[in-house]
Amino acid sequence: MTQCNAIETGPFGDHRAEAAAAEVAALGDRSLSLRFWGVRGSTPVSGPDYQEFGGNTPCLEIRCGQRLFILDAGSGLNACGLHHRAGLPQEIDLLFSHLHLDHTAGLPFFKPAILDPTRTVNTYCGNLDGACATAALDRLFSPPLFPVTLACMPAKLAHHGFRAGEPLVFSDGMRVETILLNHPQGSTGYRFEHGGRRLCIISDIEHSDPWPDPALTEFVRGADLMVYDGMFTEGEYPVCRGWGHSTWQKGAELAQAAGVAAMAIIHLHPAHTDPMLRRIEAEMQGVMPTAFIARERQMVEVGALASGWGTPPLARTG
Repeated sequence: MTQCNAIETGPFGDHRAEAAAAEVAALGDRSLSLRFWGVRGSTPVSGPDYQEFGGNTPCLEIRCGQRLFILDAGSGLNACGLHHRAGLPQEIDLLFSHLHLDHTAGLPFFKPAILDPTRTVNTYCGNLDGACATAALDRLFSPPLFPVTLACMPAKLAHHGFRAGEPLVFSDGMRVETILLNHPQGSTGYRFEHGGRRLCIISDIEHSDPWPDPALTEFVRGADLMVYDGMFTEGEYPVCRGWGHSTWQKGAELAQAAGVAAMAIIHLHPAHTDPMLRRIEAEMQGVMPTAFIARERQMVEVGALASGWGTPPLARTG
């Protein structure tokens, strides 16, 4: 575990923090909720063709009652921080699927935590054979690639390593199951269970042959919601084989084999525009009516209903 020294800075706090705190409290202690702050893969995108689904790279906010987890630190982490501001706990658990650039580049821009010397950000990385993220992040965030090191940031960073497949058990008794996924240099899938509901995050992954993988099928079995990597269309995938990503069709096959109630597609291709994604979503829902393509800032209450995931009140933006 590595901890970084802190320096003093001013606090965040305004009416937006109060609204964010009220939003979390309204969910209740037994709710399991998920909010998408970044759903794009590989690189951020912007412009008029990306207004509906968004352009930030992966960052998910998971709430088990009032208990917060953040999964991945893509560019969407900045939006997450700006939304919550002072309404975040003093100790934040950040789980990495893996450390590729699109999942880490937002870390120095998580201002409510990074600029508050009273906060600790715990990172958890499971794809480095037990090693923590210290060495990789220190290489990434240092000159000449980045102007300052993470040690210059005010918040305390505590890096924890584990092996994907081992459960994470936290000091408050919260337990999160993990699994190693098929991706270059590996990736970690996560399973959250709270209030009788189950949420599985399966990204980044490339489907195997044969498919579905038996171990992964058991891992996601009975999930109320599975978040799945659907970066490629079936037409795109053959020329991108080995790049570590999948298709919504393979996600649907896995969901059907494991009795998953609903599926959300993330890690969206940066070239897939809003009109294209709407067409893909319509095609997907013809096969699995409870599937949808995730939209940035969308929030779902996991297990609230078995259908209608793509429309309010189950999915909200703001």
